[in-house]
Amino acid sequence: MLMRTDPFRELDRLTRQVFGGSGTLANPAVMPMDAWREGDTFVVQFDLPGVDPSAVDLDVERNVVTVRAERPAREDTDQMLAAERPRGTFSRQLVLGDNLNTDAIEASYDAGVLTLRIPVAEQAKPRKIQISTGQGERQAINS
Repeated sequence: MLMRTDPFRELDRLTRQVFGGSGTLANPAVMPMDAWREGDTFVVQFDLPGVDPSAVDLDVERNVVTVRAERPAREDTDQMLAAERPRGTFSRQLVLGDNLNTDAIEASYDAGVLTLRIPVAEQAKPRKIQISTGQGERQAINS
């Protein structure tokens, strides 16, 4: 038999029920994310353990990326001894800067991790500016 030994976990569950946070994955802490830059690519990873890849939806509108996923409720009627894995539909939004090319986002899903690879936009990449020298005439400014 499985026994709970953490009284604070039960208090946290009751607090979410009373004060909101219905226990769905709307809470970003339940869809943890890491983000970093690899050269000219911005990489974001979301943890979605137990979520079927067909239940993950990724939308981009302007510079806002929305990740939606669903972990369905259990269908069996057996008595639950512990229910700590949130179920339901949940989402998370990222507001990206204009320096990223949202038209070229690549997404992959492996072992419960959704990985987004977003390239840096060409206009945001550092570039060299050539300096020209001229032999033009100098003009005096008279006031």
